[in-house]
Amino acid sequence: MNSLFASQPTTVFETMSALARAHDAVNLGQGFPDDPGPLDVREKAAEAVLNGWNQYPPMMGAPELRRAVAAHYRDWQGLDLDPEAEVMITSGATEAIAGALLALIEPGDEVVLFQPLYDAYLPLVLRAGGVPRLVRLVPPHWSLTEEALAQAFSPRTRLVLFNNPHNPTGRVFGREELERLARFCTRSDAVLVSDEVWEHVIFDGREHLSVLALPGMRERAVKIGSAGKIFGMTGWKVGFVCAAPALMRALSKAHQFLTFTTPPALQHAVAYGLAKERGWFLSTRAGLQRSRDRLAAGLASIGFNVLPSAGTYFLNVDLAPLHPAPRGGDPRDEAFCRTLVERFGVAAIPVSAFYAEEAVDTVIRFCFAKADSTLDRAVERLEAVSRTAFV
Repeated sequence: MNSLFASQPTTVFETMSALARAHDAVNLGQGFPDDPGPLDVREKAAEAVLNGWNQYPPMMGAPELRRAVAAHYRDWQGLDLDPEAEVMITSGATEAIAGALLALIEPGDEVVLFQPLYDAYLPLVLRAGGVPRLVRLVPPHWSLTEEALAQAFSPRTRLVLFNNPHNPTGRVFGREELERLARFCTRSDAVLVSDEVWEHVIFDGREHLSVLALPGMRERAVKIGSAGKIFGMTGWKVGFVCAAPALMRALSKAHQFLTFTTPPALQHAVAYGLAKERGWFLSTRAGLQRSRDRLAAGLASIGFNVLPSAGTYFLNVDLAPLHPAPRGGDPRDEAFCRTLVERFGVAAIPVSAFYAEEAVDTVIRFCFAKADSTLDRAVERLEAVSRTAFV
C-alpha cells in the first residue's frame, strides 16, 4: 500500500456526518445544499441520457461545453479564452487540481499552500512529490500579507495552489492581495493554480476577479471552476480548466491518464446551464446571501461571535469568547463540535481540521446553504449552548 494514503485518517467531514446521523442532528457540517438544483438543467441531463450520445466524448471535453465555458467567462469575468486551446473539461475540480499538480511539478519542487486549506490539497501535493510551504491565515480577517508570503516563497518555488473565494473561511480576496500574490509568483517564476470553484457564490455586490485577469499572469496561471458549485449540484463533478496553450498541453496529458473524460449528458446540461440568463445567477446569489444573513442573525442573537463571510456556503464562529481553552485533549474546536452534535443535535466542522500545522482551534464552520426551516431548527437547538459551561 502507498504509505501516504494508507496513513490518512478518516476525514472530519465523514466523522461529523456519521455523528449527525447517529444523533439525528441538523447537519450544517458538510457543504452541500438541501435542494436538488435547477430543474431545467437537470431535465437537460435526463433528456441527453435518453436521447443523446452516451459513448466517449472528446478527451478535452465536449466542444459545446468548452465554447460555453469560454463564453461564460467572457461575459462574467472579461476573459478572452480560446475554447479549442485554452479550455478543458474534467470530472470535477478535485481531478483538475490533482492533474495540475501531477503535470506541473517535479519531485522536490516547492509548492506554496494557504491554510486553512481544502483537505485534498496537501495529500495531492505530497503524492506528486511536491514540498509544501504553508502560509498561515488567521481570523478574523484571514489576510494575505507581504510578510507571510515572503516567508513561504523561495527560489525553489515552482507552483502556488490558491483558493478564492476561500473555503473554509468565506474570505473573498481583493485586487490588492491578489496582485501582491501575482508579484511573488512572477518573481519566483512560479505557476499559480487557482481553485475558483466558488466564483459565483459571492455576496454583497462583489464581482469575482480571476487570476487570469491579473497583470503578468495570463501565461502562468491555471483557473479551475466547478459546475457543481455554480449550480448547487455538488454530485455532478464537472470541472473546468482554463490556461494558456503551453500549460494546457501538459495539463491535458495528466487528465488523459486520470479520468480521460466526463459523462457527456452532464456536459450537455452544463453547457445549457452556463448560458442561462444573468438574472438566474444573481437571484441564486441573493438567495444564498439571504440564508447567510438568516443564520448569522440567529447565531448572533444567541451569543455566538460570527465572523464575516463574503462568499462560499460557509459561516464561521469564533469560540474564544464562549468556550475556554481545554486543559489538554482534543483541539478546542473539535471538542466543541463533538459536544454540539452529541448534546445539542447540530453538526458543524472544526476549522483546525483544515490546518496542517500551527492550527487555529477557536473557529467552527457552519454551512448555510439550507432551507430556512433547517437553519431555524439549528438555531433553536443551539440556543442552550451559550447557557452551558464547557470545560
